[in-house]
Amino acid sequence: MAHAIGIDIGGTKIAGAIVDELGTILAQDRVPTPAGDARAVEDEVVAMIGRLRADEHAAGGIEAVGVAAAGFIDAAQSTVYYAPNIDWRNEPFREKLEARVGGTVVVDNDANAAGWAEFRFGAGRLVSDMVMLTIGTGVGGAIVAGDRLFRGGFGAGAELGHLRLVPGGIACGCGQHGCLEQYGSGRALLRMAGEIADAGGIGQALARSRAEHGTLDGALVGSLIEAGDPGALAALRQLGQWLGQAAASLSAVLDPQRFVFGGGVAVAGELLLQPIREAYLEHLPARGYHPEPDFVIAELVNDAGVVGAADLARVWVEQHG
Repeated sequence: MAHAIGIDIGGTKIAGAIVDELGTILAQDRVPTPAGDARAVEDEVVAMIGRLRADEHAAGGIEAVGVAAAGFIDAAQSTVYYAPNIDWRNEPFREKLEARVGGTVVVDNDANAAGWAEFRFGAGRLVSDMVMLTIGTGVGGAIVAGDRLFRGGFGAGAELGHLRLVPGGIACGCGQHGCLEQYGSGRALLRMAGEIADAGGIGQALARSRAEHGTLDGALVGSLIEAGDPGALAALRQLGQWLGQAAASLSAVLDPQRFVFGGGVAVAGELLLQPIREAYLEHLPARGYHPEPDFVIAELVNDAGVVGAADLARVWVEQHG
């Protein structure tokens, strides 16, 4: 069977891969993302598609190309309404790529691509309804309902990081206040860890680490979590409680069978999932009468973007010919 190419445009790197129909990566490529240069990004994507098409694993043919990028993508998987890291505003990216490389190209949101990969080949297998939250610098989201990826009427749905969690809360980069992203992201974890360090007591190790390195970053807090430091674990627990509260609200609307958590913070595994489950049950409407979903950690990690982008392109070809 013909394979598909998946391209994942990140803030620091562009990753690409040839992916078969079972979600297996057969060949990979990676280059740095040209900072702030939209035309250079397009050129790099075109060059990467060319290199992957020339790879020996593409000998059976490439069915389509899927491109994943952060931002708002229209429901036709074609136009980038807005991208936060690249100067794209109503950018007809699919049209431009198809004109330069030929064949079918599909463009989708990066969180959608990662969520679809987990649904098809990872932690979301064997369920029909799933919500994925990607806990990184921000909070990404993807929704699968009835075996279909939810995009919304305009294609910009499932922005779960901007679910309003605290009215009048912390200012968010989206222009609103109190979004989940400000309470359930990697950035939020660092803020909580800093507050615990300031308070002394169980925050002493965090304070020492901050003094030694000048600031707290994800690697430092992560190493303290792994070492079982009570202050770092308390920060992770706060984060999990906010995520669990958000999951309860999402359940009231979507009723998923499974919540999947990905991103850098998710490497904490059960240490993150435990407070999520507790807070979920505390805030779940009609608790005791509402079926409870599973809470699991994503499986595909850094490969989810390219695998999901490739498979979404393959699905598009199956649906549209």
